[in-house]
Amino acid sequence: MKRLMTLAIAVFCCSVSAQKAFDPTPEDISLAKNLRETYSKDDIAILESSDNIEFGFDSDKKQVTVLNKVREKLMNLNYRSDIHKYEFYNTESRIDHFELQYRNGKKAKFFVKDEYYADKDLFYVDARVKYMSVDFPVQGYSYLYEMDKQYDDVKYFTSVYFTDEYPVIDKTIKIIVPDWLDVDIREFNFGGYDIVKQKTPSGKTTEYTYRLKNIPAAFKEENAPGRSYLYPHLLIVAKSYDKDGQKAALFNSTADLYKWYKSLVDMTKTNESVLKPKVDELTAKAKTDEEKIKNIYYWVQDNIRYIAFEDGIAGFKPDDADKVFTKRYGDCKGMANLIKEMLKVAGFDARLAWIGTKHIAYDYTLPSLAVDNHMICALIYKGKKYYLDGTEKFNPFGQYAERIQNKEVMIEDGDKFIIDKIPSSSDTKNKETFAIRMSIDKESLKGKCSRTFAGESCMEFLYGFNQIENNKQKDALSNYLSKRDKNIKVSNLVTTDMSNREQQLKLDYDVTLDNKVSGFDDEIYVDMDFLREFGNFFLKERKTDYQFDYKTNYESSIVLEIPSGYKVDKLPDSLTYKGKDYSVTLNFTKTPTEITCKKAFEFPNGTIPIKEITAWNDLLTNLNTIYKQQIVLTKS
Repeated sequence: MKRLMTLAIAVFCCSVSAQKAFDPTPEDISLAKNLRETYSKDDIAILESSDNIEFGFDSDKKQVTVLNKVREKLMNLNYRSDIHKYEFYNTESRIDHFELQYRNGKKAKFFVKDEYYADKDLFYVDARVKYMSVDFPVQGYSYLYEMDKQYDDVKYFTSVYFTDEYPVIDKTIKIIVPDWLDVDIREFNFGGYDIVKQKTPSGKTTEYTYRLKNIPAAFKEENAPGRSYLYPHLLIVAKSYDKDGQKAALFNSTADLYKWYKSLVDMTKTNESVLKPKVDELTAKAKTDEEKIKNIYYWVQDNIRYIAFEDGIAGFKPDDADKVFTKRYGDCKGMANLIKEMLKVAGFDARLAWIGTKHIAYDYTLPSLAVDNHMICALIYKGKKYYLDGTEKFNPFGQYAERIQNKEVMIEDGDKFIIDKIPSSSDTKNKETFAIRMSIDKESLKGKCSRTFAGESCMEFLYGFNQIENNKQKDALSNYLSKRDKNIKVSNLVTTDMSNREQQLKLDYDVTLDNKVSGFDDEIYVDMDFLREFGNFFLKERKTDYQFDYKTNYESSIVLEIPSGYKVDKLPDSLTYKGKDYSVTLNFTKTPTEITCKKAFEFPNGTIPIKEITAWNDLLTNLNTIYKQQIVLTKS
């Protein structure tokens, strides 16, 4: 018994001693509390973070390799926290080392999971994720994180960011470049940051070191610009190498990037006999070449399902057009290739084109895989370039989605290439209008409404409507027009063709508005402005620009007939704000027989910049005050 007691005491003492080695020190707890005051919305902080980047060479494959070593010290700022520590990789990379250690250096035995990354927007993706669920039991608790990631080909290693999902107190990026490798290190978004840089030659290598302190966590906001616009980062471009007598250009210029892209396109094979019957069918009754083009373009939009597909080289190589045609689905590259090949069968000059959407800040002066993320078809017709994007459903021929407007595009041209820019359009092209004339009927308002949609407002509406099952479309449309408000009843709805992407969409209907009129003695009170557009569109605690899906232009007109024997005693206030990035007007006018309320909301750049957010919220406060005001009618 004494031996058992002695053993139990020994085990207990060892356990207590081990726990003390893991528990935070008083200094750790104090530091965590201080950091919590600075980063009040973050549960975890990275006290120290280093990215060490080294280059190697695979002589068999004649490829430059990259080893990225990440070392971090994570601390819990809250009383208790649970996080996932994770890292992505794919067929072009691997993770050789992935673990957490306690603050004393002893390995923390968290279970590491390794599985394919599931993304609802991707049909198949080769990305895998290694991750572990990590708990921080008390404030000030810390772990040491280690991860080694190997890239088999330097072209797939593109960027290094200073920011993280958690605040970083001290960040160091170290890039060791051997003398046999020519590397271009591009700096982005360094303005406003105190980044200390150092270049140190050492024997046959040159070491580039970047250090930055006190970096807030990356913002988690919807409708924000892409991170390449927001955060300081480095873009790594390996230009060429001269290793052991072997010389080769990598991505030394845009021509090298195109050459690699073209090598992937050259690997595609299309059996035109599979496409020809459908092309003949689509063009047989067309009276003009433009009608032939539209028939092919619209058929692909309507009949080929867009499913993103990323799998190693297939993430960059277009699928064979006949395979996309047969399967009836494809990613942007496969759909672009199908449009190209079908147009070629019809006798047109169609080509593939690479483009980076507005989510990406770079252009083709930078030869990197980070420059683009999308593929479309370029048509050269009567000396003019047209761009066809099969992934944009209900996109009319000659119109372009906001996400690619004003962006550079690389067009295949045999062994050469063409750099062009997608045309940009104004917000008026996307105009949406609402008009109603109504009268008072006891305690209700009754009127006839008309809505119109053009440009991207029309495309967005048609896409959403046609995603709904046919037997549910009528109810869905009624719910949309009534805003699911039981006091708004819609009837006698008539629409233009809900599948025609080339005409302005128009909805005409009758509406009855209950509980909008009240009477006392000789007075009538009317809530005339029932839509209250943008009334709830406050941008609270915003850290980045708000970007609309497209440049927005909206106008409404509400006319109320004044009942016989009454006159206007009081109208709501008017409001006018005109700025560079947005303008809002709300104006009430009257005649002896009617009252008119006109509103306009214009966002010519499709953005509310962060510097304008406070002014925007103040404007909405004033707008909502007016929305709450009633019209007062009194007996003449």
